[in-house]
Amino acid sequence: MRPFPEGTLATLAALDAAAGRTVRAGVLLPWANVAVETELPFLGLRRTAFHHARLVPASRTTAIDASFWHGLREASVHALDSLSHVPLDVIMLACTSAGFTGGPPLPNGVVTAFDALLAALAGAPARRVVLVTPYPTSVTETEAAALTDSGVEVLAHASLGLTDGYPEVMPDQVLALVGRLPRVAVEAAGALVLSCTGWHTLPVVGELEHRFGKPVLSSNLAMALLAARVPAGVNT
Repeated sequence: MRPFPEGTLATLAALDAAAGRTVRAGVLLPWANVAVETELPFLGLRRTAFHHARLVPASRTTAIDASFWHGLREASVHALDSLSHVPLDVIMLACTSAGFTGGPPLPNGVVTAFDALLAALAGAPARRVVLVTPYPTSVTETEAAALTDSGVEVLAHASLGLTDGYPEVMPDQVLALVGRLPRVAVEAAGALVLSCTGWHTLPVVGELEHRFGKPVLSSNLAMALLAARVPAGVNT
C-alpha cells in the first residue's frame, strides 16, 4: 500500500480494514501520560488491541529531562514483565523524546514512539517535513537533528517551550503553533509532524490535513500505524 494515499487517518483506516487478524500491541506508557489512552480508542481500530503498562521513573518526575527519559528506559524491564503473559506482536515505549535522547538500552524488541515516526516516514513521499512539538526549543532541535540523521529533512520547526503539562495543551494552541511555521516551509514539506505522545493532537489532525492538503503525522498515530502494519509483514 502506498504510504499516506489520502492522509494519515485514511491510510490507517485502510490498513485496519485490510487486516486479516487482530494485532496485540504492548504500550509502555509514561505514568502521567493520559493522551495515549484517550486518543488510540478514538481511532476506531477493529483489528488492533492495545495493552498498557505504566512506567514510573526512579526520579518520580513528570517533566522531561535526562532523569525522566533514562528512568522510563530503566522501568521498561519491569513493565514489560507485567505484560509477559499477553501474546504481543509489537511493543512500544510510548514516549517520543526518550527515543532520541539516549540512555540505558531498552529490552530487546521494544521500539519507541520516535522509531514509529521514522517507520511511518520511511519510504513515504514525506522525506521533507515540518516539525511541531510542545518541548523546550533545545529538545525540539535535538529531535530535528535526529530526524535529519535518519534521512528526514526538517524544513522548519516550532515548539511551545514546555517541560511538563502537555495534556493541558488545547487544540487551539496546537493550531496556533502550526501557524508559526514559515508558510514556504509548510508548502514545500511532504508532511507535518506533531511530535510527542503526551499532548492531545488528534482533534486537529483532520483539520490540518484539509487546510494544507498533506498528511499530518502525530506520535500516537505513528504508533497506531506501526501496529496496523504488522499483518502486512512490514518491517519495524
